[in-house]
Amino acid sequence: MPTLPHTQINAERLHTRIQELAQIGRIGETGVCRLALSKEDREGVELVKEWMEEAGMEAFIDPFANLVGVKRGSQPDAPVLMLGSHIDSQPYGGRYDGAIGVLGAIEVVQSLSEQGFSHAGDIEVVAFCDEEGCRFNKGLFGVRGMTGKLEADELDRADKNGLTRREALIQFGCDPAGFEGYSFQEGRIGAFLELHIEQGPVLESLDEPIGIVTGISGPLWLTVELTGFAGHAGSVPMSMRHDALLGCAKIIVALNELVQRNPGAPTVGTVGSLAVFPDSRNIIPEKVSFTIDLRDIDLMRRNELEAELLSVIENVSLEHGLTYTIREDTNSEPRYCAEWIKETLRKEAKEMGVTPPELMSGPFHDSLTMSYVCDYGMIFVRCLEGISHNPKEYASPNDITLGTELLYRAARRIAAPEGGFPL
Repeated sequence: MPTLPHTQINAERLHTRIQELAQIGRIGETGVCRLALSKEDREGVELVKEWMEEAGMEAFIDPFANLVGVKRGSQPDAPVLMLGSHIDSQPYGGRYDGAIGVLGAIEVVQSLSEQGFSHAGDIEVVAFCDEEGCRFNKGLFGVRGMTGKLEADELDRADKNGLTRREALIQFGCDPAGFEGYSFQEGRIGAFLELHIEQGPVLESLDEPIGIVTGISGPLWLTVELTGFAGHAGSVPMSMRHDALLGCAKIIVALNELVQRNPGAPTVGTVGSLAVFPDSRNIIPEKVSFTIDLRDIDLMRRNELEAELLSVIENVSLEHGLTYTIREDTNSEPRYCAEWIKETLRKEAKEMGVTPPELMSGPFHDSLTMSYVCDYGMIFVRCLEGISHNPKEYASPNDITLGTELLYRAARRIAAPEGGFPL
């Protein structure tokens, strides 16, 4: 790590908190399972709330189960600088995804407070609820709730055990009835900054500890259900079958081929969840439900691939005598980071003696939704072999310290009384 003789944050405190939070929902030696709105999630929120209060913030949980910490500024009407990420995890996840963005933000505020820094507008730190989306098959719930962008059926979505999001919110301690009286104040937030592990291999391949994000790919999430006809696996001739799983397999292969057609493009496509009915070794599969995750930084290219994929689904269904339904779960366009924030990060990084590379984000983040209500910027931290959503996920303390220090310096510049926001 480059020498940082004047590091302002308390790195030891930050890393102690990262390790302490990782014990909640711990799986194995290094893994974490803190599903959104679970008892582990609630325990994590309570612990992080204590740290927000230690840092001098007023902390509360809003109706959408977002944990919000507020450090009051000298000018109540000045634009808010918001920092944060999420602490919920995948069912088989790591301890750094999201968590370093929340705990790093708390460390920024606590360090500023200890140094007597005076800021104009409020600084808010948010641990957004259910960024991951794995439990209810739709992510970014908390940030979309906070910004007034929830959809009609959000609370009726059920997890694999049949528990709805409404029921989970109530168990968590939130009252969905509070949604009614909530309205987002347009223009209140001047900028949002998010620190996050890269979740990819680019920084490691460049031997760079941190990077400045240029934009976030737009994710398209679909759930496809194919229906054929069940029959005895030993007696129905191959030519007479209506095998839904065979149709699904052909669609998966086609998706893989489509997204690799342009080798230079950052397009990715994934089928990550699949359910077969009746799920017996000697019955021809009658029904298959599976998810499709298609992402690209170029919306036009993604739309073209989507059209081709829909054509594949239609043709495969005709070939095998299947019917199908397609449900769109998420459809977000690519969103680009604000140039003035990127320039702030460049200047502060230069003063630190580093020149971070600039790279796009394939995964979505809470920043994606925040981009619709304010300018945003992101800092990426290198992770070992690009591994994420896996207990082997790892980012070194030195790299996390460097990323948090850059977050601190950018926040200090933007929140200064003379104002770092563009006119």
